[in-house]
Amino acid sequence: MAERNSFAGKGVLITGGSGSFGQALVAELVRRDAKVVRVFDHDENGLWELQTRFRGEPRVRLLLGDVRDLPRLRMACTDIDVVIHAAALKHVHSSEYNPFEAVKTNVLGTQNVIDAALDANAERVVLTSTDKAANPTSVMGTTKLLAEKLIVAANHYRGKHRTVFSAVRFGNVLGSRGSAPLLFREQALAGKPITLTDPRMTRFVMTMDDAVRLVLQAVAITRGGETFILKMNSIRMADAAAVFGQHLGAAKVSRTGMKPGEKLYEELVTEEELPRAYEMPDMYVVLSSLPELWPAAEKAYPGAKPARKVPYRSDRVRKMSRPEIARLMKREGLL
Repeated sequence: MAERNSFAGKGVLITGGSGSFGQALVAELVRRDAKVVRVFDHDENGLWELQTRFRGEPRVRLLLGDVRDLPRLRMACTDIDVVIHAAALKHVHSSEYNPFEAVKTNVLGTQNVIDAALDANAERVVLTSTDKAANPTSVMGTTKLLAEKLIVAANHYRGKHRTVFSAVRFGNVLGSRGSAPLLFREQALAGKPITLTDPRMTRFVMTMDDAVRLVLQAVAITRGGETFILKMNSIRMADAAAVFGQHLGAAKVSRTGMKPGEKLYEELVTEEELPRAYEMPDMYVVLSSLPELWPAAEKAYPGAKPARKVPYRSDRVRKMSRPEIARLMKREGLL
């Protein structure tokens, strides 16, 4: 489903937008003639990289701040139409050992975004979530699930505000900071063994362009309360490690064992969500667990049909072959 240009003449705020995904999103929003694109982040170095890349582009504004700081966030939301909330603590390992830090950013920070967006009477808010929020086993996944719940429930108490709230779920975004393929590449180029947690592990993967497209599509078509999930490829991490070792000359693959909170597979649509999930050729739309928020899905999403009654898991869908993985990594500039 192609989205219309929902951004021409609009003010857009991206929280946590200084990373690789944020930079790609900013570039696309500028191309789509957004009136202003504000990037709100606490990463000074990331903001400096953005400033260097978009030097001379007056529509890109960079704001140093933290989503834990509600007054600062309210200032950032002034005269904003669309909020894309990407700020989060995203690493499973560090969140396991610092759980309340994840709560403060992923949960309390999300509530701050909701409050600031309502105060500004923004049109739309889209949360970027993760497959780790589906049946979570980690602190990070659990806090992102709660962030999703907060975003969806905000539609129920928005009152007379025009703001609608929804979420998207990402898989592993290729080339993003901390992603396994990027780590494999760095290890191989440094002549080190590639570290693999468990050869049975599978993961969903998506390109940076996929991630940007999903967010923009969600902004365009949301009615409020949905979670949008792109259909994406699944890979065996052992196959990915072998591909990087073969093409970049890594001497060996070293098994490290699973880290606290990790799963052997990831889910994007759970068994509990299937009765309220709809399917389109390129994506799933999961409706809110609050029935009063359900739109008439057939009218809201032309061509949508009830999802097949099978959870969408990385271990149950077709896996990419090693040649397919190599072609994908080359296309994304990782090989």
